[in-house]
Amino acid sequence: MTHHESVRLTVGEQSLDLGVEHATEGNNGINIAPLLKETGDVTYDPGFMNTANAKSAVTFIDGDQGILRYRGYAIEDLAEHSSFMEVAYLLIYGELPESKETLEAWETNILRHNMVHEDLKLFFNGFPRDAHPMPVLSSSVSGLSTFYPDSLDPHDPEQVHISTVRLLGKLPVLASYAFKKSLGQPFMYPHNSLNYVENFLRLCFGVPAEEYDIDPDVVKALDLLLMLHADHEQNASTSTVRLVGSTQANLFASVSAGINALYGPLHGGANEAVMHTFDEIGIRKEESREDAAARAKAWMEDALAQKKKVMGFGHRVYKNGDSRVPTMKAALDRMIEHYGREEMLGLYDGLEQAMDEAKQIKPNLDYPAGPTYHLMGFDTELFTPIFIASRITGWTAHIMEQRAANALIRPLSAYDGPEQRELPAG
Repeated sequence: MTHHESVRLTVGEQSLDLGVEHATEGNNGINIAPLLKETGDVTYDPGFMNTANAKSAVTFIDGDQGILRYRGYAIEDLAEHSSFMEVAYLLIYGELPESKETLEAWETNILRHNMVHEDLKLFFNGFPRDAHPMPVLSSSVSGLSTFYPDSLDPHDPEQVHISTVRLLGKLPVLASYAFKKSLGQPFMYPHNSLNYVENFLRLCFGVPAEEYDIDPDVVKALDLLLMLHADHEQNASTSTVRLVGSTQANLFASVSAGINALYGPLHGGANEAVMHTFDEIGIRKEESREDAAARAKAWMEDALAQKKKVMGFGHRVYKNGDSRVPTMKAALDRMIEHYGREEMLGLYDGLEQAMDEAKQIKPNLDYPAGPTYHLMGFDTELFTPIFIASRITGWTAHIMEQRAANALIRPLSAYDGPEQRELPAG
């Protein structure tokens, strides 16, 4: 990519030299800060598709090449050689744990802060049993700030650290409670003999009357899912978290806002929509892979003929395929083999093939993630809260980065309403 020290912008008869913020990799940023003052005009970029709001060292994406890196490390390498707890440390602190002891201390610290105040548990009684876990989770995360007023100062590094550890420890517990509430089952206490992922599975599927058997294959698959979902640059929810964080709001408030942004079906809710598609086609256990694929392909052809939007395909950033999909698809294949569910693979293949033949549009991460969550036993409505149990690591990293060189985020608009007018007489 050609490096320019400045760019000249001509507006009418006026020319303005704009500086360039050079990126380590990828797109440079033309600094338009002087534009409004010098010309009286602003840029217009719906959806911010051409706008970089921040300089960030957290995540690099090259959508054309299908590249995703956390702090410089390829997601494929991290998925093969690291754990979610290592990735969480990497995103938040910028480097991988320097030793096994550092990693163990990090995870132990999080586990020691996973208990939820008993009064906060009463909070869940105020929601209907059939409430979607997302607004329940958003509300309870926001409520954490009322229980920990001693660690809300965004300018105190120690308070920021303890809030980060509390959030990482407690959010999986809160997500499981939202799930248990919908089932009418008692809440489980976390157990510090288990690691982060094992604890989350036990909290969701365990019951007080018996021991919960940990399935190592499921633990491995969920750990991988959490790594792949940990961060994804300046997407809608991350931008929301940074925007709220720029007001100096506390960590819990910022993350609560991000959860609400992630609730939308065009963002985090897409993995739920994928399973709704599978359900609409019909999941028939013991069906052959070939028969399931034929039904799925026919469904997709009909949906495309009706111009329906089918979630799980295409991506605003990745133009030649989502770099996370091959790793996640391999995990899905292992889950399908583990549970003997060939019909799920047939549905997956049929939909993918029909979309490729008709539109040449490739799957995104939500497409293999949805069926994987399903095979693990999670209800569809819990898919996005699981996503959040991972994404809070990336959100936290971005909030810290925003605060380090903070500027209140306050976009402008190009007003297209009526000009000034007078009130009607009388």
